Amino acid sequence: MKEPAEDQLMRALHEDHASALWSYAMKLTGGDHARAEDLVQETLLRAWKHPRVLDQSQGSARAWLFTVARRIAIDGWRSAATRSEVMTDAPPEPALPDDTDRTLQGWLVAEALGELSVAHRQVLGLCYFQGYSVADAARALGVAPGTVKSRTHYALRALKLALEERGVTQ
Repeated sequence: MKEPAEDQLMRALHEDHASALWSYAMKLTGGDHARAEDLVQETLLRAWKHPRVLDQSQGSARAWLFTVARRIAIDGWRSAATRSEVMTDAPPEPALPDDTDRTLQGWLVAEALGELSVAHRQVLGLCYFQGYSVADAARALGVAPGTVKSRTHYALRALKLALEERGVTQ
């Protein structure tokens, strides 16, 4: 009984080129047996799909096999590079808080405060930034507590308008 053409092809590939292809695949994979086996299997599968590879009148079958193996290895390296994963025993470091927005808002408030009158800046400085009570601010400024309250009201209104002019909204 005659052997099918596909079987003859695979036998010829194996007998003539398998050990050389295996050695080449081991070099391409850095000695990784599993990857080398996969590389040889894929190369032989492609040769089986292209039976003309054994026709020596068209060129060397071994050169074709080595070229295919090299291209498969390169494709593997490229795809591995695009999906590289880093394994670690520890979770990644937590992100550090970013105070950029807070700093920018501080600058905007400082600019807006600069547009207020001295009396308004003083009352806001004492009551809001230093935490003085109305009575304590009145004693520090030498004015009546009612004056501190009205200055605070008008200072906050002016500050709000100055901030809105700079694009700061609630």
